[in-house]
Amino acid sequence: MTSLGSLDAAREVVSGLLAGGVRRVVVCPGSRSAPLAYALAEAEGRGLLELVVRIDERAGGFTALGAALSSGRPTAVVTTSGTAAGNLLPAVMEANHAEVPLVVLSADRPAELHGTGANQTTEQLDLFGEHVRFATSVTAGESPSSAVRTALSAASGLLPGVPSGPVQVNVCFRDPLVPAGEWEPAAAGWQQPPTEGFAYRRPAVAALGGLPPRRTVVLAGHGAGPLAEAFAAAHGLPLLAEPSSNARFGSHAVGPYRVLLDAHPGDGIERVVLFGRPTLSRPVTALLAREGVETALYHPRPVAWFEEGRRRERLVADLDELSEFAGRGADGWLDTWLLAGASAQEAVDRLLASSPLSGPKLGQLVWQHARGQLMLGSSNGIRDVDLAAPPCPEPRARVFANRGLSGIDGTVSSATGLWLGNRVETTLFLGDLTFLHDAGGLLLGVGEAEPSLRIVVLNDAGGAIFGLLEHGRVGGDESRPGARAAVERLFGTPHKADLRALAAAYGVRHTAVRTTAEATAALAAPRSGGREIIEARVDRSGLRGLHERLRAAVTESVSPQHRYGYR
Repeated sequence: MTSLGSLDAAREVVSGLLAGGVRRVVVCPGSRSAPLAYALAEAEGRGLLELVVRIDERAGGFTALGAALSSGRPTAVVTTSGTAAGNLLPAVMEANHAEVPLVVLSADRPAELHGTGANQTTEQLDLFGEHVRFATSVTAGESPSSAVRTALSAASGLLPGVPSGPVQVNVCFRDPLVPAGEWEPAAAGWQQPPTEGFAYRRPAVAALGGLPPRRTVVLAGHGAGPLAEAFAAAHGLPLLAEPSSNARFGSHAVGPYRVLLDAHPGDGIERVVLFGRPTLSRPVTALLAREGVETALYHPRPVAWFEEGRRRERLVADLDELSEFAGRGADGWLDTWLLAGASAQEAVDRLLASSPLSGPKLGQLVWQHARGQLMLGSSNGIRDVDLAAPPCPEPRARVFANRGLSGIDGTVSSATGLWLGNRVETTLFLGDLTFLHDAGGLLLGVGEAEPSLRIVVLNDAGGAIFGLLEHGRVGGDESRPGARAAVERLFGTPHKADLRALAAAYGVRHTAVRTTAEATAALAAPRSGGREIIEARVDRSGLRGLHERLRAAVTESVSPQHRYGYR
């Protein structure tokens, strides 16, 4: 068998990527991966794919992940050997649990250099363990075509019983790593194909009137999709939808549902139909574990986020069977939820309007003004929207979030990748620590495409979410100053980072707001292309108290509902 030169092997890799539907590759520079970089530049010059260059492999991995999410296509990321590949682990872990077709192309030294102490050489095969659907190493000089073909099938969910997700092809290259003689790629370059803006298309679900009346709710977790909304509407059931479900809209959706679960009418629930993955709130977790409440999970295909037999819900693959389980809304059941939801939303709106600018209020404003694509950072950002943002008649934006593992890393890069995936106007809402964790994701090389990306940062100078958890009780005792200081240092992690200066360093426009009026004006301003940061500076010291007042206001607003409705 003739041994392939490094560039010829790299060209076979690229041919395999194109055949498998890859149209976008993130390249992180390095010498051992140079054959792939050269071959990819040739393909881009022929207009076959787009190259995106990032110097930070972690940012590169999340950029590729975001592009795969928004485009629906497998997206590749290329690294050189050594720690470079290791930096992809967070993105690979997220892609695993979120079923994102992320293709890792890690370059490696040839076998004869392993075990010799050669520079930048380590064991890279199976580096990502069980987090990838498929991993293989291609020996230097051998054809990589079969490996790439199998990897792309696995990434795209085409292997029987295996959900889509990340894969790794580790390609070993020998010197020479550069083209022989004079080399220059074609000059035409890749052109972004025309893309459509976000448009909602409602799934067809027939109304079913012959079903038994039941006190069922439809719970839409992350990734549920508009099917959850259509199912609730067809069966006359209340819809409790997380923001990243992409089902938080329509006439049956209830806004501050998670507070209502601990009050009336949540106490009357008999059955729950679950679409997608619930990730945000303890009241939802408690509902799904509540004694006497029957639950069913729509499960038409294998998924990566749970193992069968490990969850309490009855798994249902057939919509007719799910309809029989759900029934139709009992008399007064839907109206009771909608009345309670309207009263609760009014109470939330009234309290937030009379309070200083806060995370829940900013979440409302972002939800109202975002168009195209909206990404919600983990931690408080997505929870603020879930608590305070009212459902709209139809979705205004397609919503994304890294809820596979709910990490705060790579969020800026993921949002950048979302825009790269389809060139649709994108808004990112996140906290200051999440922003700072991926500040390097703002770095774009000269000549790299600049996204139309509005980054809304809730800057409360630390980790506010911990104040809403048990740690807030430990740190809130003024009689124990030592404990209070320790909690603030260990969990609050206060900082004095200057986000305006940081934005200037990366060439990003910056606007600071401190009031609801200023935030509203900034978010309502026309988009002018490129990137901008809207920094909302708020005080987190009163956040726990605000949430307590919100819960009390909602509970008080729905208490009269006990006198009428389905009861």
